[in-house]
Amino acid sequence: MDILGAVGGDGGDDGDDKEKEEEAERERQEAIREAEERRKEKHRKMEEEREKMRQEIRDKYNIKKKEEVQEMMPQEEPNPLMRKKKTPEELAREAEAEDEDEFTKLKNSIETQVNEIKSQIESKCSLQ
Repeated sequence: MDILGAVGGDGGDDGDDKEKEEEAERERQEAIREAEERRKEKHRKMEEEREKMRQEIRDKYNIKKKEEVQEMMPQEEPNPLMRKKKTPEELAREAEAEDEDEFTKLKNSIETQVNEIKSQIESKCSLQ
């Protein structure tokens, strides 16, 4: 008789399933976060050990430490999904720039030059 209940389904477990799935997802996210923290801590410790070795070598050979230029340079965003979103105006400008190929740019520049010459000629010549 248990088989009939399982096959027919009473529909009462939907809420429990959702809660279990949400709890499992939270636990998964927490595990991922903890693993990332452990990884970062491990790498931090390794870098500290390397820096100790470097300092010992500098002391041994009387070498001065180079200034850290890398920190001065702006760092790229680590996650491309977290970058700043472009405004519709910026997107329109980029699309317009892509649409204008070499011939269109040449045509526009010639048109502006012709209009300038035309206006100069009109200003010098007056019809009476």
